[in-house]
Amino acid sequence: ERLRYLLVLLPLLHGTGSFYVPGVAPINFHRNDPVEIKAVKLTSSRTQLPYEYYSLPFCQPTKITYKAENLGEVLRGDRIVNTPFQVSMSVEKKCEVLCNLPNKPVTLTVEQSKLIAERIREDYYVHLIADNLPVATRLEFYSSREEEEKKKEKDVQFEHGYRLGFMDGNKFYLHNHLSFILYYHREDVEENQEPTYRVVRFEVIPQSIKLEDLKADEKGLCTLPEAAGSAPQEIDPSKENQLLFTYSVHWEESDIKWASRWDTYLTMSDVQIHWFSIINSVVVVFFLSGILSMIIIRTLRKDIANYNKEDDIEDTMEESGWKLVHGDVFRPPQYPMILSSLLGSGIQLFCMILIVIFVAMLGMLSPSSRGALMTTACFLFMFMGVFGGFFAGRLYRTLKGHRWKKGAFCTATLYPGVVFGICFVLNCFIWGKHSSGAVPFPTMVALLCMWFGISLPLVYLGYYFGFRKQPYDNPVRTNQIPRQIPEQRWYMNKFVGILMAGILPFGAMFIELFFIFSAIWENQFYYLFGFLFLVFIILVVSCSQISIVMVYFQLCAEDYRWWWRTFLVSGGSAFYVLIYAIFYFVNKLDIVEFIPSLLYFGYTALMVLSFWLLTGTIGFYAAYMFVRKIYAAVKID
Repeated sequence: ERLRYLLVLLPLLHGTGSFYVPGVAPINFHRNDPVEIKAVKLTSSRTQLPYEYYSLPFCQPTKITYKAENLGEVLRGDRIVNTPFQVSMSVEKKCEVLCNLPNKPVTLTVEQSKLIAERIREDYYVHLIADNLPVATRLEFYSSREEEEKKKEKDVQFEHGYRLGFMDGNKFYLHNHLSFILYYHREDVEENQEPTYRVVRFEVIPQSIKLEDLKADEKGLCTLPEAAGSAPQEIDPSKENQLLFTYSVHWEESDIKWASRWDTYLTMSDVQIHWFSIINSVVVVFFLSGILSMIIIRTLRKDIANYNKEDDIEDTMEESGWKLVHGDVFRPPQYPMILSSLLGSGIQLFCMILIVIFVAMLGMLSPSSRGALMTTACFLFMFMGVFGGFFAGRLYRTLKGHRWKKGAFCTATLYPGVVFGICFVLNCFIWGKHSSGAVPFPTMVALLCMWFGISLPLVYLGYYFGFRKQPYDNPVRTNQIPRQIPEQRWYMNKFVGILMAGILPFGAMFIELFFIFSAIWENQFYYLFGFLFLVFIILVVSCSQISIVMVYFQLCAEDYRWWWRTFLVSGGSAFYVLIYAIFYFVNKLDIVEFIPSLLYFGYTALMVLSFWLLTGTIGFYAAYMFVRKIYAAVKID
């Protein structure tokens, strides 16, 4: 029954990927209206360092204007700027010279030639947008079907942006001619009105054409050579190079409606894998959770029934298992302030991630609103400080803490301080490379002001109310003298626990992790938030169950020091995420230089730390509720 319900739910979840939020209005163009082409940035999955468009000697307009960016765009390294391309709605252009009109070639200095050659070697892509649609390069290849069908059917995929150039042997060639193919959708209008058009796709075919083969005239028009007879434009890094930047524009009518114009960009990878993995994860998790629940519930019932039997006095005298430690199970752990602070940050992360994924699943953070996801996440983390503070304060009071002001400061600064410290160090390296990925100083100051002006006061407010609230009600009293802990078996070791506890939650989400890594490190769009929401729910369920099982075994072994251990062990899947990140780096990415590697592992360390806090917090609260429940169920004299 459960499975059938899930199968009904999945298509709904999948469908929520590419809706448009009401309020993102389409732009209607009339014939001959200018369609502005803007540049976003240059990116490479080999260096992970974005650069702004005019860091290379491209043709510039008379006045360069940068678009005002939101926080998310700045953090991503987007620097949206105007370009000299003159494109008008449904007006064809065969071939036109872009700058130094009418037909004077652009001369690149030795320095500029070296820089372009280096960027080509580093495999850089150029990202342009028209009417907020990113440019894509069409890749056609034959799928592995029968020979006769091969002639007929091609598989079409799209690549974000276009390659700056290519290498052949030790020679560098620049794509200096761009053939833009723009698709428009004709809107229905009344008879006597002028027809309106909307841009629904933006493709480019980049070409490298030698200066001599581009015959330009006095008007700035040029003629393209036959494909077979043209030679590519070489860039020799050891001398000055002369070339022409040219472009052509072709318009085609399309049936694609404006609302589904992003589908081309979002269906870039095989969805079958996704479906299979999600259903697989769901089935495995439900199966395992069923087994675990059965074992735990049956064993517990038996335990509680045995402990509560008053007939057999001999049995009661020889207590064994988890009831033995009832006088110590709620003894406060070491460093209660740090534990409650970390759990407070975990609650803050949990609330932020839950809301972001849910809102994104409803289509309100689609890729068309650039940087919205990151901006929302930053602001939500700040505002969720009130919940983090409340839970941390209440737990600190329960653990017999008294210095609530110091505790609140610790909650507000410990995790965000580590994140800010790592990001600042990485940012210094990115600054050194003059990349647009470096967060500008004013943005950094703004983030600090948000941290100390919004997050810190909210954490204090939450902590104050949490600390004043009644502490959690522990069902048994704690003895004056702590009991001795018997020697533990090898498999009760903390590290073994982390390895055992991490497998199930990681197994449920590792395919999704592949897509998220591709989105972050290979400049893909991530949009499957319906799937992600489901995976998040599975993660919460599996973390809770594993944590309960681990704490039960620990208490049965008469070891009552469960507070810190549960937090560490529940975050065991973060260890597997780290292993997977290393595997992904070695197998999927082509990073060889020091700074890109440093960036990769720096940001991965932040992801792993955040994931550990998140899963550790989920597991801790599940285990705490479980422990209070089982000790409330037994009669203790």
